[in-house]
Amino acid sequence: MTPMEEPMLTISPDDPEDMLVKARTLSEALPYMRKYSGKTFVVKYGGHAMGDPALAEQFARDVVLLKKVGINPIVVHGGGPQIGRLLERMKIQSTFIDGLRVTDAETIDIVEMVLSGKINKEIVTWVNDAGGLAIGLSGKDGDMVRAKKLNRTQKDPESNIEKVLDLGFVGEPYAVDPHILNTFAKSDIIPVIAPIGVGDNGETFNINADTFAGAIASAVGAARLYMLTDVSGVLDGKGNRLTDLVAHEVHDLIKDGTISGGMIPKVETCLDAVENGVEAAVILNGKIAHTILLEIYTPQGAGTLIRAR
Repeated sequence: MTPMEEPMLTISPDDPEDMLVKARTLSEALPYMRKYSGKTFVVKYGGHAMGDPALAEQFARDVVLLKKVGINPIVVHGGGPQIGRLLERMKIQSTFIDGLRVTDAETIDIVEMVLSGKINKEIVTWVNDAGGLAIGLSGKDGDMVRAKKLNRTQKDPESNIEKVLDLGFVGEPYAVDPHILNTFAKSDIIPVIAPIGVGDNGETFNINADTFAGAIASAVGAARLYMLTDVSGVLDGKGNRLTDLVAHEVHDLIKDGTISGGMIPKVETCLDAVENGVEAAVILNGKIAHTILLEIYTPQGAGTLIRAR
């Protein structure tokens, strides 16, 4: 058995009960392995899980395992905190509008350097060290993700007049060419993509990683879009995780305030994805070890699954 084929679970020969539990777990996973073999999963990797070396290593091993059992994983990553720390060290002040970093010409160079360089190659290294074959990309590679300037408006509370806000080089994807990703799907390669897009005049655009992942998932017709966050999914009014939702239920939960704050753009990304061909989107807690495997291979799942209907 080669290191690439090393099993995820270590069985202790001195603990028969432990052996039985792990054997039962593998047996229960078999139907899901058969169900998802040949499918494409897009995983948005971000949040505090990226800053924990132990969780990062487990995440990489889980991604490699998915590839080994016949699933085609595509990793899209964020990097906001890392960008912020570097900008602070360089004494460049950041401002935010609706959670989006205003990105001027000086800042976009740093954003691209951190996302496409440092973070992207760290994740590639983790996956390769776990026995996979990862390739680091951004939306610029192969002209994969075409983007345009993201427009935001804000209403003046006194005059009630809306004004256009300039976010600089913050973009939104308007076209995704999946050719490269479809080619990788037929190989052993695991793509790891930084959320950078290219404009029609060659501009570099910083794209929200959630939005970027949703666009990629729609373009490749993914079976699942996994959004790794810092919470366990969508919670009801009592703090209990909601396991399965359809689009109209999500809209109702937004209207009544159950879904609020930073969770709204995440569920809206999920809704956009499932309304554009993705079978289902799942919001997961990336701080839980092996959270993707728990969601895929256990009956109870580990997050909130959202479908169109």
